[in-house]
Amino acid sequence: MEKNNKNRYGTGRQGKKGYGRDRRENREAHSIPDENVIFGRNAVRELLESGRDVDKLFISSGEREGSVNLILGIASERGIPIFERDRARLDELTHGGKHQGVVAIASEANYSTVDEILAYAESKGEPPFIVMCDGIEDPHNLGAIIRTAECCGAHGVIIPKRRAVGLTSTVAKSSAGALMHMRVAKVTNLAVTLDELKERGIWAYAADMDGTECRKTDMKGASVIVMGSEGFGISRLVKEKCDFVVSIKMYGQVNSMNVSCAAAVILTEVARQRNEEG
Repeated sequence: MEKNNKNRYGTGRQGKKGYGRDRRENREAHSIPDENVIFGRNAVRELLESGRDVDKLFISSGEREGSVNLILGIASERGIPIFERDRARLDELTHGGKHQGVVAIASEANYSTVDEILAYAESKGEPPFIVMCDGIEDPHNLGAIIRTAECCGAHGVIIPKRRAVGLTSTVAKSSAGALMHMRVAKVTNLAVTLDELKERGIWAYAADMDGTECRKTDMKGASVIVMGSEGFGISRLVKEKCDFVVSIKMYGQVNSMNVSCAAAVILTEVARQRNEEG
């Protein structure tokens, strides 16, 4: 999507060690609506036992006693990412609420599985068309990509469990209702998931600046289109797993696109190829 490799979609890199994580968590603390933040040991335990999807569980550093162990056990069984943070961070997430060292971030919508995405494509008699997001942190970008994916006829979106935004209220709002019609799967390892998709006959296309122009690449068949993060693009291992690398030809003085804009261009091209007559 761009001519220079310093950043993939026009956003700056985080220079100092740890700065990226702190900035991401500060943004998270201020962007998650109150109804998605569940805190207190009893409330979090009830949430976990309810079956509602949970994006993250935060516990205060050193909390490993009594009911916290039970909560951790349930979260581990459900594969929910668990993070230790100091109490100041939990205070920030709960706006000073009595969290008892336990805070959960509930998902705005329940997740699907990769198998459910593939089954949906099969039910429509269409080759799978999937979008994979590698480490996208901005909820507005993820929401916009989900909206574009739905408009272009994609069968599902895959996101990672860690180091990426989940299905927050902001994502839902930015998708302009598309989230209610789109199957989103959250997986532990994107590279492993790519291997599994490729074993099922699906071609993987990495969207990056050093690829073949997307308009000159055949993407009509079963495909998964991989979009990278705002600051670093697609991770090395994930990119190595892809069969092709596709790019967007640039004409202006600015040499990069925002990831959601780049996704709109590439996914629209995929939709055109899949639906053109003849």
